[in-house]
Amino acid sequence: MSRRVFTGVLLSAGSAVGTAARAALPECDRSGFTKAVSAEQVEQSATQQYRQMLQQASNQRALASKDHPQLQRLRTIAERMIPHAPACNERARQWRWEVQLIGSNELNAFCMPGGKIAFFWGILARLQLSDDEVATIMGHEMAHALLEHAREQMGKNMVTQGGLRLGAALLGLGNVGDMAAQAGSQLLSLAYSRTDETQADRLGMILAAQAGYDPAAGVTLWKKMMAASGGRAPPKLLSTHPLNAERIQDIERRLPRAQPFYEAADKPERQFGPPQVPPT
Repeated sequence: MSRRVFTGVLLSAGSAVGTAARAALPECDRSGFTKAVSAEQVEQSATQQYRQMLQQASNQRALASKDHPQLQRLRTIAERMIPHAPACNERARQWRWEVQLIGSNELNAFCMPGGKIAFFWGILARLQLSDDEVATIMGHEMAHALLEHAREQMGKNMVTQGGLRLGAALLGLGNVGDMAAQAGSQLLSLAYSRTDETQADRLGMILAAQAGYDPAAGVTLWKKMMAASGGRAPPKLLSTHPLNAERIQDIERRLPRAQPFYEAADKPERQFGPPQVPPT
């Protein structure tokens, strides 16, 4: 599916849902600090930086082609989840959502302001993620964008530091090998406190459940994440996140909240599998 067609499908789906949008969930509450920074500026800057990242990846042959099975998988899952976004944040109806797969071995994924999503090959291949686990990550990262956590943190910086350089603050781009740290984790370190992470977990569970993906996958996902660290420093995606035990406990406590959405949702007709990784 071409990028233009993919975007059009998502925009149409978002409009359809918006016709009968429900009242926003309590998990969608956003900080007043977001009002200190223009949403348009943040989203435009994010789009520019996303384009630069994709160009760098393409130059190094690290950008997945549109027919790559795992990119098709990501986009199929996104198509199910994105229609639920405008009910949480009306701006999401205008976003030109995009999903790309980057050929980096890092354990990382992100959704930039304006709905610019990227997954890194390493998180799919090294963790051998199920569709439910992919949806858990995607929902979590989408939640950061819908809750405008980057804009919130930038607003706090405006208040406490008296100014902010938007372009440099969103992303510092380097080579593809460092892309997860520079394109994902610097954005996370700017934007996301542990409170933000908990909020994103809670909203992300519901987004995944509404799309027909099992919210209980959050438990197995974060166990895999921590196992991947091998007792060393946690993966970059977890560097500002709650501790593993606390996170799993919170997810388990929140499952009764998310489960009714999952039970009421249409389930995916197609199930994908993780990448086939040759034995070592």
